[in-house]
Amino acid sequence: MSNLPLPAAAPNPPALAPTPTAHEPAGPDSNCFSAEASAQMERLVADFGRMYQERNDALNEVARAHHDALLRLSRAAEFRDDDTGVHIVRIGYLAWALALHLGQPAPWALLLRQAAPMHDVGKIGMPDGVLKKPGAFTPEERAVMNRHPQIGAEILGRSRIPLFQLAAEAALTHHERWDGRGYPAGLAGDAIPLSGRIVAVVDFFDALTMDRCYRPAYTDDRALRMLGAQRGLAFDPHIVDVFMAHAQALIELRERVNSGDLGMAELSGPDGPTGLTQPQTRPQALTLTLAVAASQMESHA
Repeated sequence: MSNLPLPAAAPNPPALAPTPTAHEPAGPDSNCFSAEASAQMERLVADFGRMYQERNDALNEVARAHHDALLRLSRAAEFRDDDTGVHIVRIGYLAWALALHLGQPAPWALLLRQAAPMHDVGKIGMPDGVLKKPGAFTPEERAVMNRHPQIGAEILGRSRIPLFQLAAEAALTHHERWDGRGYPAGLAGDAIPLSGRIVAVVDFFDALTMDRCYRPAYTDDRALRMLGAQRGLAFDPHIVDVFMAHAQALIELRERVNSGDLGMAELSGPDGPTGLTQPQTRPQALTLTLAVAASQMESHA
């Protein structure tokens, strides 16, 4: 083996300064964009922002058109069961107000106000002999009628738009019962989505207080007693308690719809109805007191 010494490592070569190009002037500011390039970049950003806004406006317009079409279809279905077609408008406002009284966020309550009127769109698929029958259904007719929530959910579709997701959810679940004896899925308790539980209560009360082809309207007091009797059976007991506690305000809101002060056009507005103060959650003690009073009223009915 050779014992010759290894040559010393060569020192690091000195760093070479980059050579300026014809498009990049040398100097301390050589890495900055030129004024022309900066202006072009700003124009590109502005163009992209405008394109993004136009895209969002187009999507919103499509969603509005879709909503309008479904509302019209819902109203067509309602006209088959209600000569005025105003039931679905009342449901929208009552569901919205009840959601706020329950302490739900205002944006969600607004979405429910727009979604709830579509809860019975599936009735468009019901034959008149079933939909308008004055007496009790046969088992076969009941099976047909019980399909309308699923038909409604199918009409509303599997959309990625939150409004139509909520509308499909309410349509599918507003005939479920708190005790699990409802349809179509036999859900019970909190397994029923909140939208379905709210719409079930306001739909029940409003349907009782309107004329039907097979009976005249019940009085508000009688309808409230009937609603209270289903507390914890058909309906979420907490939602019934809150409805009872705010019954007068909810009835006044219903009358504004009946008088024409509030209509279909206002349902999709971003704010609450003009002249209507957003419902406030009552102190817990007062709510409980009113709930107890409502229960006593039911027991003496």
